[in-house]
Amino acid sequence: MIDDFARFEHEGWQRVAGKYDSVWSPLTRQFIPYLLTDAQVAAGMSVLDLACGPGYVSAAAKRLGAVPTGMDFSENMISIAKAMFPEISFTQGDAQNLPFDGCSFDRVLINFGLLHVSHPEQACAEACRVLKLGGNFGFTVWAGPERNPGAKIVNDAIEAYANLDVGLPEGPPKYLYSECEECRQILECAGFDGDSMTYKTRTVEWHLPDAGFYFEAERNAGVRTAGLLARQSPDASKAIRIALENGIKQYARGYEFVLPMAANVVVVSKR
Repeated sequence: MIDDFARFEHEGWQRVAGKYDSVWSPLTRQFIPYLLTDAQVAAGMSVLDLACGPGYVSAAAKRLGAVPTGMDFSENMISIAKAMFPEISFTQGDAQNLPFDGCSFDRVLINFGLLHVSHPEQACAEACRVLKLGGNFGFTVWAGPERNPGAKIVNDAIEAYANLDVGLPEGPPKYLYSECEECRQILECAGFDGDSMTYKTRTVEWHLPDAGFYFEAERNAGVRTAGLLARQSPDASKAIRIALENGIKQYARGYEFVLPMAANVVVVSKR
């Protein structure tokens, strides 16, 4: 059954799918090598790329000689992935209810997709179900503001100036699984071997052409924060934008702004 959050996310990504490659991929693609390395993806392995978006993880796995299958809930994203990587199999579906038999894949990977499903723990349990025994499940989630300078700028601006009570459907925490031990316990409940878990915080550099780029990205090419921004008064929206731009200006480097962004890369094995 599709709930309000799932409907909100699906409609949002259908709307902005065409903007992902130019806006967000220069950031999110930087974490893919860490994800593939930590998950020990190798030639000949069957790899399920959940919440695949335009297919970057699938393409990277294929370059290693693996056999990827990409899946996303957005039909528009799947269309883009098929156009970009026609040699890879992509399908539309729900990460919380996978259309695959148990023990079907050597690896299951999710690059930031757990933030966009209503019940991340169910998606983790489904990943475990379709994994072969001894297979690895790897995913990325954004690190919390205390370890993520770029996220802290946005978080501080929204906390200072936004009206948070604007009727958005409730979803997972924005900084999902940001604590190592909490993450371990959830993955154990999903059927994984908690002792096998690796949990690494990786920081990359996001190059922005101007101080206003981040605000425009969130407003015009995002979903959850875009929904919040769309429901602000003009004065609040202006205050958020100014605070965001002022925070980014400290990262000026020549003619651009280089923003440190951190994510947690988590890998765990099936018992």
